[in-house]
Amino acid sequence: MPSATTPSASLPDLLSSLQQSLSNNDNDRCLHLLSQAKRALLLNNALIPSPSLSSQTFQTARSILELGALVSIRTQDSESFVRYYSQLQPFYDSPSAPSSSSSQRSKITGLYLMLLLSQGDYAGFHTVLEGLVEQSQGKGLEEDAFINYPVELERSLMEGSYDKVWRSTKAEVVPCEEFGLFTEVLVHTIRAEIASCAQTSYASLPISNAKNLLFLDSEGAVVEFAEQRGWMLKDGRIYFPDLGGVGAGPGGAGSQKLGEKEILLKGGEVIENTLGYARELETIV
Repeated sequence: MPSATTPSASLPDLLSSLQQSLSNNDNDRCLHLLSQAKRALLLNNALIPSPSLSSQTFQTARSILELGALVSIRTQDSESFVRYYSQLQPFYDSPSAPSSSSSQRSKITGLYLMLLLSQGDYAGFHTVLEGLVEQSQGKGLEEDAFINYPVELERSLMEGSYDKVWRSTKAEVVPCEEFGLFTEVLVHTIRAEIASCAQTSYASLPISNAKNLLFLDSEGAVVEFAEQRGWMLKDGRIYFPDLGGVGAGPGGAGSQKLGEKEILLKGGEVIENTLGYARELETIV
């Protein structure tokens, strides 16, 4: 491979090697190549777009930064991803950009929206989205799978439709591999919210029903999750700690009160919002 200190002719070679390593899922090799590529970009004054850049160098630099962003996602380095995303914005918005647009732009932007969503930064999410709407004049965004996916997830989260979010995290629905890394974070966050709601409102739940409520695959996974949160397990039920007035443990006042109401979920149906969880859990069947 040409040295990273050679002129811009080495940039296409570095880009080609990066693309090959990424397709082979060789993250370590990608990180090594990115270090070389960034030095080469710096030496060629190509880290920031300018009118003096040739069309080929502009596109190569942009593609290298885009691959850097994808590698950052695959290595779960969110800070690095944000840096690459910020570096790419001048390339995307540059008036001297070549007529051929980037095929990765919507993917990178969609991943950034997913990052904001996983961090609970809804203000930042809507700021980016409003910029996209203004830029595109509202045309084509709904047809763009990379943008529409986080938009629909955010809408479901705002509605409290956690069952829709859960269905959207399935592999056949996720636009590409990198998006799947964020869906794991979202499911974890949703599960934690549901668990907090349940333990502050009720004394106990049957393990079998908690499996559906918490989007877990087995009762064994429920037991493991309950132990991690310090919940008591006895006779097929989870008993939540006393957080002030609900009661805890088998035989406690709160447990006796709730024992009059059997907590069931209809056919595994997931309740639509946090208040809905409370109402559904109190249904007497």
